[in-house]
Amino acid sequence: MNSRRDQRVDYIQKAINEVKSAISDLDIKSEIYGRPKHIYSVYKKMVDKHKQFSQIYDLLAIRVIVQSIKDCYAVLGAIHTEWKPMPGRFKDYIAMPKANMYQSLHTTVIGPEGKPLEVQIRTEEMHRVAEFGIAAHWAYKEGITNGVKGSQDNNKLNWFKQIIELQEDTDDAADFMDSVKGELFGDHVYVFTPKGDVFELPKGAGPLDMAYMIHTEVGNHTTGAKVNGKIVPLDHQVKNGDIVDIITSTSSSGPSRDWVKMVHTRRARNKIKQYFRLEDREKNIENGRNIITRKLREEGFDAHKILTPDRLNQAAVNMHYQRDEDLLAAIGFGDVQPTGVVNRLTQDVRAKLKRERQDQAEKEVLEEHQTISESTESTKQHKKARKSSNGIVIEGVDNLLVRLSHCCTPVPGDKIVGYITKGRGVSVHRVDCPNIAKAEQDGQRLIQVSWANEPGDRTIYSAIFSVQGYNRAGLLTNILNAVNNVTKTVSSVNGQVDNNKMATISLSVGIRNLEQLERLISTLKNIPDVYLVKRKFR
Repeated sequence: MNSRRDQRVDYIQKAINEVKSAISDLDIKSEIYGRPKHIYSVYKKMVDKHKQFSQIYDLLAIRVIVQSIKDCYAVLGAIHTEWKPMPGRFKDYIAMPKANMYQSLHTTVIGPEGKPLEVQIRTEEMHRVAEFGIAAHWAYKEGITNGVKGSQDNNKLNWFKQIIELQEDTDDAADFMDSVKGELFGDHVYVFTPKGDVFELPKGAGPLDMAYMIHTEVGNHTTGAKVNGKIVPLDHQVKNGDIVDIITSTSSSGPSRDWVKMVHTRRARNKIKQYFRLEDREKNIENGRNIITRKLREEGFDAHKILTPDRLNQAAVNMHYQRDEDLLAAIGFGDVQPTGVVNRLTQDVRAKLKRERQDQAEKEVLEEHQTISESTESTKQHKKARKSSNGIVIEGVDNLLVRLSHCCTPVPGDKIVGYITKGRGVSVHRVDCPNIAKAEQDGQRLIQVSWANEPGDRTIYSAIFSVQGYNRAGLLTNILNAVNNVTKTVSSVNGQVDNNKMATISLSVGIRNLEQLERLISTLKNIPDVYLVKRKFR
């Protein structure tokens, strides 16, 4: 890297001239060009590939474009005759293309001046695929042949067939992408059949993966495998160059469920699962029905009323199954969890029960409130007042949920009123709350409530207010110090400043009663540059 770029360009030109001279006797039409690798490209490759600088051998590279595959190997022989190849640096992507259909010969040699030089050799067709992708190459072929495709193009359809098969084998988009990245773009090994056919498998695959790649029936009837002439277990991982012989038998009883854990490819895994789905379909349907029946009873439903044909068919359609039997078979096989199915089957029943409970609770509260309103004063005096956990008394009413409203955050001392909600008890508001003004249109829902006012009550209530003033250094500190002098509890502080440098600070603090809150507001109003302090409504 000490040499300047112009020196490296000169070196590349020298190498090109020597390659031209080396292949001049071959009578091969060729195009040769090269480039020195940019420094940033070197750095990026070191980071991406986790390599040291000493492991980067393509700092200087040339590319030879020829007319045919035969010419590729002829040029390779001439280059290896001219320069000594570096061990382990030759890759034949013509005989064994990459998953994305990339083809080329790669070799690194000790070039002129003893420097490593990478040489890539490919045909014009391979070059188009490498530069623009397989689809662009097919578009070019159609343009020059009026749509007549050769056998090479038909062979290259295998790559797209693999993608389609992966998509058909899974309904989950994330699983599909993981499969594409792992099986099509991950590391691969190339193995041979005894007849010399080449199969490309993802790294970690074994004989069963190859068997199911050959054909589903081959996989289903596999009884054993030989690798390089030796019997191996079915979970054996094959390596580059292995000769794999799949042993089958027509009398085989079919795959084992344990095979699902042995195979590496999604195709093989799904084909095995598919076999058991079809083979044990009736049994899976029965198991699925029993599982759903048991789950419904556990949750307190009458299974006979819920498991009607109409309900099952609707649940199946909603879950993208054609028939109720398909859904039950999937449950019995274990592909679908029963909880989600039960939720769908009982959705309308649950909604109806919820409405009935809310209506009943509302009715009971209204009836009890009406009874209190119609009773005489003497009767009221004999009734025992009940205090809620929020310090609220609703005279004559017991066992009723009472909660302080978050929209106006009432504190002891505020004038308050109760509002009977639908199914959620009584919500207590300040009488000046905007939400109560809207609720007064339905006067039947309003109910009288009061504070318990018990001596020594130390309950803390939330109060929200805003402070507005001129934005200056130390304003927020002054406000927080004032709050700390009155109450030690601050839940949240938010502030913003407008274009006129006016600050608005919202505070949520813990307060015992209205008297303490009014003392805090008075203290805040005395802070210099503060011109407004008021309680907030949400």
